[in-house]
Amino acid sequence: MSLVADRVACRYGDRVVLRGVSLTVPPGRVLGLTGPSASGKSSLARILTGLRPPEEGTVIVDDLPVSTRRGRMDGRLGLLHQSPGAATDPRMPLRRIIAEPFAARGRSRAAETADRTAELARRVGLTPDLLDRYPDQVSAGQLQRACVARALAAAPAYLVCDEPTAMLDAASTATVAHLLSGLAAEGVGVLAISHDHALLRAWADEVVDLGDLAG
Repeated sequence: MSLVADRVACRYGDRVVLRGVSLTVPPGRVLGLTGPSASGKSSLARILTGLRPPEEGTVIVDDLPVSTRRGRMDGRLGLLHQSPGAATDPRMPLRRIIAEPFAARGRSRAAETADRTAELARRVGLTPDLLDRYPDQVSAGQLQRACVARALAAAPAYLVCDEPTAMLDAASTATVAHLLSGLAAEGVGVLAISHDHALLRAWADEVVDLGDLAG
């Protein structure tokens, strides 16, 4: 039971970005993925989470093929973006951003959703006064914490993190890394993509270079 990319290829026009890349993200572990800029790390993140189909190869999650339907597969997969601003609706306050997965499921009562949203906000270090603010009224670190809380609300089996700390200060970076490590301790498979080798060595259980994964 793992998230597996098997000989995945990706190209944009005539430019080949990924060729024969194979990767396994096991549950309950943080796998670090590094590589130079423009090496295809973000493209691989999109393919792994079903947001883009591979030109060649397959992606399997827990023995089932990943579907591109709505960019997810039955809640098993989550994606944490590098830019929290690009990944959130500027018209939504933080509490609505965090609660998006609950609204998508459509099963939680309003009081239950409010309680769970407040609990998740506390878990990621967001104070209650921040929850009614909009993305342009908080720092990048605070907004990324809201995105982490949203990922927690979705309860994915695997979470792909595409440079999740690139825009954050040192304190927010430490907080996000700690939260994602906690997810792995609870059984979630985490792929941490970063150009920061020192961060990955301190954070991940194992670090691989994208250039070494091509077949």
